[in-house]
Amino acid sequence: MGARSPRFLPAAIAVGLASGLALAGCSSSSSKPAAPGTSESSASSASSAASSSSSAGAGTALPDLSGKSIQVLAEWSGEEQKAFQKVMDAFHAKTHASISYQGAGDQTVTVLKSKLAGGGAPDVALVAQPGAIAQLAQAGQIKPLSDNVLTAIDANYAQGWKTLGTVNGKVYSIMFKAANKSTFWYNTAQFDQAGVQAPKTWDDFVKAAGTLSDAGITPVSVGGADGWTLTDWFENVYLSQAGPEMYDKLAHHQIKWTDPSVSKALTTLKQLFGNDKLMSGGKSGALQIDFNTSVTQTFTAPPKAAMVYEGDFAGSVITSTTKAKLGTDAKFFPFPAAGSLANFVVGGGDAALATNDNPATMAFIQFLASPEAAEAWASAGGFLSPDKNVPLSTYPDDTTKAEAQMLVQAGDNFRFDMSDQAPAGFGGTKGAGEWKDLQDFLNSGDVNAAAAQLEKDAAKETWQ
Repeated sequence: MGARSPRFLPAAIAVGLASGLALAGCSSSSSKPAAPGTSESSASSASSAASSSSSAGAGTALPDLSGKSIQVLAEWSGEEQKAFQKVMDAFHAKTHASISYQGAGDQTVTVLKSKLAGGGAPDVALVAQPGAIAQLAQAGQIKPLSDNVLTAIDANYAQGWKTLGTVNGKVYSIMFKAANKSTFWYNTAQFDQAGVQAPKTWDDFVKAAGTLSDAGITPVSVGGADGWTLTDWFENVYLSQAGPEMYDKLAHHQIKWTDPSVSKALTTLKQLFGNDKLMSGGKSGALQIDFNTSVTQTFTAPPKAAMVYEGDFAGSVITSTTKAKLGTDAKFFPFPAAGSLANFVVGGGDAALATNDNPATMAFIQFLASPEAAEAWASAGGFLSPDKNVPLSTYPDDTTKAEAQMLVQAGDNFRFDMSDQAPAGFGGTKGAGEWKDLQDFLNSGDVNAAAAQLEKDAAKETWQ
């Protein structure tokens, strides 16, 4: 997932390197990605709204940072950058600090490393790859978060989110914007026609698929042409069967891909992948259908499938490419539990890190770890927060509320996308590694051969 797959909005999928600087208090004037270069504008409107006290306004108490400046690097452009601008405006109004932003698209980590090596590093970066954050921490290029930030994290996040940002016993990052990749979308009319209810377990899912098939409705649309979608299928099955501890071990290659737990998950997936009647186009069709098509064809007229698995970002594909309405024509259910762990979420997101320990830098991350910062974006849509104290009423619609509630309720059973934690050669390369191996498995159904090839490819890489 992360920078290697669509994560939130369609506009974010094709973002290249788009950089633009704007002082807090001035919204972006366009919903299109910023052109390369920099721009700067006044923050007078936000400044006039702020009080002069050290804890200006309600919510998070922050120091007066008049005269201080903060540079932020992240991947967002277009509508997402406009929404993040609201967060920066709120921080400026509370602290009087000047805050500028650069968007780097899917090159954020590359740009950050270049700036750390050559000078001019941003004070704060929001990064979607925990493996990259761990590397930077181990190299001493980023700083542990301050006590004030840790206090905010402890007050607002489940322990698992803190653990995710911990390297060698110190916390270096905290998730600000999250993605829920355990959402399974379905066409309500197709379910109603077959008399099918949203399944809660994998066995229920297989049974529902059979009922749909018997009613002449193709059950599932699989976007197997994009190998990353298959890694997401595997991760949800594996987490619910093997549990969080085994998931962590496999994510860091501390157990082999030939472990029985992997074979068990592959065998479970074969119940779907090995049955041509249950997939749109069968195996060969699934391998030619990309992610966007897999979603769109489930909600167009006539639909080619009754349901499609992918993360919360599938909702924006539905609304932008079909006439289906979220919450009525298109709904989702949590990924069916294939094991004893029922309350789980596989996901991803953008975590804030600091390249220095300046008070202004830490104050901004402290703010990002507060409900106040999350609420500034959540109301605009296209955003989920792992902060347990963000009111669900902040989110703009029932679908987003349900996605956010799932994310928070998972608590310590949230796990970051496994393939995004892996070396890119294994977990993030088209036509290679895990992507290719799972495509071959979808085609062949050979569990033992797939496990052996996954281990062979994993063994080629250097793991964190």
